[in-house]
Amino acid sequence: MQIPKIVTKRLILRGFEEDDLDAYADMCGNPEVMRYIGSGQILNRSESWRSMATMLGHWHLRGYGLWAVEERTSGAMIGRVGCWRPEGWIGFEIGWMIRRAFWGKGFATEAGLVAMEYAFDELQQPRVISIIQPDNVASRHVAEKLGEKLEGTAEVLGRETVIYGISREEWEKRCS
Repeated sequence: MQIPKIVTKRLILRGFEEDDLDAYADMCGNPEVMRYIGSGQILNRSESWRSMATMLGHWHLRGYGLWAVEERTSGAMIGRVGCWRPEGWIGFEIGWMIRRAFWGKGFATEAGLVAMEYAFDELQQPRVISIIQPDNVASRHVAEKLGEKLEGTAEVLGRETVIYGISREEWEKRCS
């Protein structure tokens, strides 16, 4: 499976590479970053490796997945973003996670818009959601900037979450 590479004004979305492990483990080992991800627990280096491998496997099994996000000017791997729907997931999700040092620069929104465009245009998804911890105000703002609206709540991985979503029709109206 060839993972598509997408270039934006400030970012490169690409498949994960072995050289990304240091930056990825740094991100996954940061309690502030991980507070709202999954169970909220940090990952050690070997768990971070397995997480990267899972994301690459998702591309192979589903034909889509999460990209590594690279800042164009520095070449730094700054996070992950993309399409996510492992077995048993509640819907086709657009998700994002950015390294702490790169928060507040609009990178999650920039990458999220590209991922959403990919979901609707390339993958022909009828609807996408984002699953967010209720107290994660920054991610809720990103979802709203992507055009998603609060649709309800659901328990995901044993935690109460809020679900934001947008249909293809709503996306097309927003983009026209």
